[in-house]
Amino acid sequence: MKNKLNNELAVCGFAAVKSLEKKNPERITRLYFTAERAPLFGGLCKKLSQRKAPYNQVRDPIELERLSGTVHHQGVVAMIEAPEIQRLNTDIVDEWIAKKESALLLDRVGNANNLGAIVRSAAFFGMKNIVIPEDESQSSITTSSYRVAQGGMEFVDIFSVKSIPALLQAIQGKMIRIGTAANAKTSASKLQSLCQGKGALIILGNEENGISQEVRAMCDETIAIPHCGARSGNVAPIESLNVAQSASIILYELQR
Repeated sequence: MKNKLNNELAVCGFAAVKSLEKKNPERITRLYFTAERAPLFGGLCKKLSQRKAPYNQVRDPIELERLSGTVHHQGVVAMIEAPEIQRLNTDIVDEWIAKKESALLLDRVGNANNLGAIVRSAAFFGMKNIVIPEDESQSSITTSSYRVAQGGMEFVDIFSVKSIPALLQAIQGKMIRIGTAANAKTSASKLQSLCQGKGALIILGNEENGISQEVRAMCDETIAIPHCGARSGNVAPIESLNVAQSASIILYELQR
């Protein structure tokens, strides 16, 4: 939950706060926890005390629910300054190209839990670059996405882009533009060979409609995750996977 008055974001969940403590403790402006969690955050409390940042043990867990806006706080809430997502620029993209780095581009993934799960998978598989559009239908960094990411937010860089088609045009011939679609003919298992030694921009579509037709038309290739009965010609009982599940499989194939 975002505190607009103080321009803060609540980070809750044990794994998320612990990762924040280890990687970026200086970002924490306030800390609240239950008596049960108190012994696990003694070191962080010392760090906060040194810079005179407040921390408190709450008597009733409902106080944490009020702070975070969720019952899934897991006994600890850390307040941080509301993250400002950096706008993607040519210098950043040129660095990706020079280093042959890949990136994930989310085409209006609106569910915060899905965004968090994608971030978690990206961190697990070593994908540090994630791009999201500046669009009202795209979920941004929230308390929910932070918690579901299970600490992954500290290990990825999230950038924003005003126009997905403009980005795809700018990287034409420099990065491989790979879209995902349930009816694509190419299997995700071919992902490495498609990259041809270049970095790839992999586009994941939204939960309802997938990637847009405009975006798909600009891709160099589209891939799908084949269901188990594909080789035998059987019809899958479920048409497609959740976007976060798909991201995990695709990231695995990319690094495999």
